[in-house]
Amino acid sequence: MNYYNPKEIADIAIQKGTEKANISNTAVALLGFLGGAFIALGYLACIRVTGTMPNEWGGLVTLIGAAVFPVGLVLILLGGGELLTGNMMAVSIAYFAKKVKLSQLVRNLLLITFFNFLGALFIAYFFGHFVGLTEGAFLEKTVLTAESKINDTFWVAFVSGIGCNWLVGMAVWLCYGAKDFFGKILAIWFPVMTFVLIGFQHVVANMFVIPAAIFAGELSWNTFLPNIIPVFFGNLVGGAIIVGLFYFVVYKQDEVKLRSVDQRDEVKLSSVDRKERKVG
Repeated sequence: MNYYNPKEIADIAIQKGTEKANISNTAVALLGFLGGAFIALGYLACIRVTGTMPNEWGGLVTLIGAAVFPVGLVLILLGGGELLTGNMMAVSIAYFAKKVKLSQLVRNLLLITFFNFLGALFIAYFFGHFVGLTEGAFLEKTVLTAESKINDTFWVAFVSGIGCNWLVGMAVWLCYGAKDFFGKILAIWFPVMTFVLIGFQHVVANMFVIPAAIFAGELSWNTFLPNIIPVFFGNLVGGAIIVGLFYFVVYKQDEVKLRSVDQRDEVKLSSVDRKERKVG
């Protein structure tokens, strides 16, 4: 077979999550920056493709934009990069499997958030504003897209974030399940295209499009965190709970419980053995 079954994918995801939690600070900084930049470049491509299309085309405009956006995650997963939303699934399932400490999980997510933000901000300012790729004829599209994100209420943004990272988490999960390059691209493309087509909110993508509108002078920084916070936690629920925890419970929980029981038995036997040696 040219793919792994779900139980095998769970093993791979745990291994990947463990590796992610243990990479060096330098790697976190560089790969996190690249991850944010790649997602921003995918979003930039989406705006450039759809920004001047006529409104009469209706949903076809959204479909074309959604078909372009996944290039960002392809670059991350196949070229190298660390993405917050993917780590929310992978590092979390490693935590549930007791391969990663809670402190490692929190550290990884916070650091990747920061460096993803720097990467997205770099693209928004230098390519979007300085070069002008999100302005001029494309400014209306940029602003309307950003406004559609910030106009959602806290709970709407939160639930939308859940839907987004349910699909992004599945894209990463399926990528781990494919054995060849082309299969991995297909595994990534369709779930990501679907979340964009639906209009779900992605925290790192929003770190690009909202600042792009801010740099153009159309929005204020006061609108940034009220969107980023609920989308972050929604993405966390979608990736860590609906994908990571659900699949852990189905495929790995019994194995982890059995391992814990075996470890406790070993400790007991070791304790009994030490007592017997003292008596002897």
